Amino acid sequence: MGGSYAGCLVVRVKERAVDGSATAAVSAALADAFGLSKARVVCLRGHTSRRKFYDLDGDETTLQARRDELLARAT
Repeated sequence: MGGSYAGCLVVRVKERAVDGSATAAVSAALADAFGLSKARVVCLRGHTSRRKFYDLDGDETTLQARRDELLARAT
């Protein structure tokens, strides 16, 4: 994770935004950070934008706790 901005996680990846490479890399980074399989991380909006919105399929309480941990670490 690359920090936070306006209460959201910032994910930085090395892949360039060509043919969905960066979006796939962000999905993989989120899956890894939240302990999920890649299939359980879906980009809902922003496939071609710098700002993306994801759905993470897992236990809501566990995901929120991990998000809070990552945000606390980012500040």
